Formats: sequence, C-alpha cells, structure tokens
Amino acid sequence: PPIYAIGDIHGQIDMLHHALQLIHADGGPDAHVVFPGDYVDRGPDSRAVVQALIDGVAEGRNWVTLKGNHDRYLTRFLDAKIVNDSRTRPDLMWLNPRLGGDKTLGSYGVAAFDGDPIDPIHAAALEAVPDAHRKFLTELPLTHVTEDHLFVHAGIRPGIALTDQVEDDLIWIRDIFLDDPRDYGRLIVHGHTALDAPQHFGNRIDLDGGAGFGRPLIPAVFEGAKSWLLTGLGRVPFTPLTNSLQS
Repeated sequence: PPIYAIGDIHGQIDMLHHALQLIHADGGPDAHVVFPGDYVDRGPDSRAVVQALIDGVAEGRNWVTLKGNHDRYLTRFLDAKIVNDSRTRPDLMWLNPRLGGDKTLGSYGVAAFDGDPIDPIHAAALEAVPDAHRKFLTELPLTHVTEDHLFVHAGIRPGIALTDQVEDDLIWIRDIFLDDPRDYGRLIVHGHTALDAPQHFGNRIDLDGGAGFGRPLIPAVFEGAKSWLLTGLGRVPFTPLTNSLQS
C-alpha cells in the first residue's frame, strides 16, 4: 500500500489541513502517513499543529510522527531552560525569530522575546504548554523504516549502521549526508534542510519545501521505488529527472 509523507510543518496549521485533505482524496481515511518532524517554530500556530497530530494518533490514524530538532528545542526548554544547541551558532537562541521559538510560545499564549529574562518565560511556558503536548514531543521516535524507505528528520551519518546512529545526527546532520551520493539500500526521506520545493536526489528525498518560511507544504506518496507529489490535480511524478512541480 502507498505511504504518504508530509515534510516540516513549522506551525502552519492551515497548510497541514490542506496537505491532509490531499492525502485523504488520494488514499482515504486510513492512509499511512509519516511526518518527519519539525512541527513547531516559525509558523503562526505550533500549538494547533501539535494538537492535530495528537488527535489524529488518538483517533487511530495510521500516522507515524518523528522527532525534529525544533521539536527538541521546545522540550529541552521546558525540561531545563535550554535556549541554544551545540549544532547552532552560540549566539543564536531558540527565541530568536530566525529559529522561531518566540512564535511557538506565542501560540501557547506566552510572550517571549529574544534577550528577555529566561526564568519568567520558562515559568509561564511550564504553565501554558499542556502536559500531553510535552509528553508527545518528548517521546517521538527518530526513524521509521520500511522495506524501501528510511524516514528520518535530517538524515544519517554515512558509513554508520542505523542502530549506531546518534540522535544529534538524525535530527541535525546536513553537509556530510547531503553531499554523499551513495546508495543506502533504501531511499531516505527527510526534511530539515529547507529548499524552495521538495526535491528528489536519487538516493534521498528532501521534503522540506520551506513551509516555515511561508512556502507551500507539499505531501508526497511512495509505492515501492516510485514516488509522486500530491497537488489539487492529483499525483505528479517525482523523480530526480522531474524533481519539482515546475518541471
């Protein structure tokens, strides 16, 4: 049966609803959907996105929700007031609009601005973010493996067995993975690195088309080695040769 995937949502609740409608029209209510992470930050309503995913899972939808680095930003802030990450510039904090933590907390009703004292923001966030949201984001798995595909947020470290991969790479890796042309045995479907539109690179597909920056959220569908993008007109073939909706 087909597998559907929706890339980085980044708080875009209206785009998420639209993508799910496209999937429903193609695969029905029982469609198997994989979400490769980054549900929060930058967009206007991270809270609604997280709640929609929780509700879908609770309703028994055939959904797999993976962890992204931005999802971990929120849980690490709630757990330990951490506002940066070793994989980012030391002066770039999660509450900076470039990363979008301010928008996430704002969706929960917490005013948060980069440079403001952290303690009162943290205390307000602990009150505002439902325990169910915190638990959901904390317990997200890192990968989903099928016969033909490996779904992961950022990618994998080349040359390392999947069982030996570490979380920081699975949710953060870029160049060493993006520049590697090898055949991994499975098509790797990921997000994390924002493009102008989803692209197929032969050994991997990047589904992050920049929804966090206002660009469309375009779902994909996979049947074995074949893949398509979903539009209002149905499936559009998606291969390294076509490579975008503009082709």
